[in-house]
Amino acid sequence: MTDGQRQPTVRLTRADLDVLPNYVPGRSPADLARELGLPQAIKLASNEVPYGPLPGVVEAVAEAAAGAHRYPDMGVVALRQALAERYAVDFDRVATGCGSVALAEHLVRATCLPGDELVYSWRSFEAYPIIAATSGATSVQVSNDAAHGHDLTAMAAAVTDRTRMILVCNPNNPTGTAVRRAELDRFIDAVPDDVLVVIDEAYREFVTDPEVPDGLSYADRPNVAVLRTLSKAWGLAGLRIGFLVAQPAVAAAVRKVVTPFSTSMAAQAGALAALAQVDEVHRRCALVVAERERVGQALGKLVPDVPASQANFVWLPLGDRSVEFGRACESRGVIVRPFAGNGVRVTVGTPAENDAFLAAAEAALG
Repeated sequence: MTDGQRQPTVRLTRADLDVLPNYVPGRSPADLARELGLPQAIKLASNEVPYGPLPGVVEAVAEAAAGAHRYPDMGVVALRQALAERYAVDFDRVATGCGSVALAEHLVRATCLPGDELVYSWRSFEAYPIIAATSGATSVQVSNDAAHGHDLTAMAAAVTDRTRMILVCNPNNPTGTAVRRAELDRFIDAVPDDVLVVIDEAYREFVTDPEVPDGLSYADRPNVAVLRTLSKAWGLAGLRIGFLVAQPAVAAAVRKVVTPFSTSMAAQAGALAALAQVDEVHRRCALVVAERERVGQALGKLVPDVPASQANFVWLPLGDRSVEFGRACESRGVIVRPFAGNGVRVTVGTPAENDAFLAAAEAALG
């Protein structure tokens, strides 16, 4: 062993991170195809939209790449202006980052000191406990209700004088359930004014229930921030771009703690091109929603208690059978996302991809 390979004799990293689970990305379909000897495998694990980049995005990214030797605009001015116009909010209320998950992390960094509490439903987005731990905040996880959604009454009761921030994932990842306006109104009214309520709306474009409110309708409240992403419906998962809308002071604090230049030149260019394709986004979302309803109805015949989804995925509450079901699907060339002991999240793909998944599900469960 060389000097550069010697193990340290004292611990150099935080011991509490040892028990923190790693974020689990979707498995590579190319790897699974090679393993099974198939020409290709289907990935329905990462909530991507299957229709490719929006028109104009590839060209915009290629043009931006010609300036890759320069730093991007750190203020993200053009994109923030476009977002402000698109969503009818003031420019100084918009901040951008490397996906909505990064902005959630920056919000925790901007609101919480070590020992402060972050409240969220569980199970919800798997990055939340990682964000809390790495920021030194204390996770307060409130169990989902019997319908696999947020128990907002219990979440309000969990608020203490140490609570600094609450995350409401709406629709909820991974269960697809959504909070409706009346209950969200009551919840926000019950939260103290010095606690920031963050409505995480990564899947907002797929919502069809008219009773599920647009989080931006709450963004005028001093203690509400809204997260959105261009990774899902807008097809920019590979470029990593998200944004938040909050009061100017909150947005300014986030921009202060964001890693400098983290919204890349390519991401800014691709996002601007994507935002010009609103009609195509709506068309694609309608295709996803139609398939979501078809897949959900088919699964309801195989699995009891499948919740109605408002996202671009469905949730199978399989409990202890979740990992086994995931392996069974992979054996047939379909990658899904099991959460051990809880359930399985399955992204809505193309009709052919969904048919392959349903055949795998019936073989495993029927």
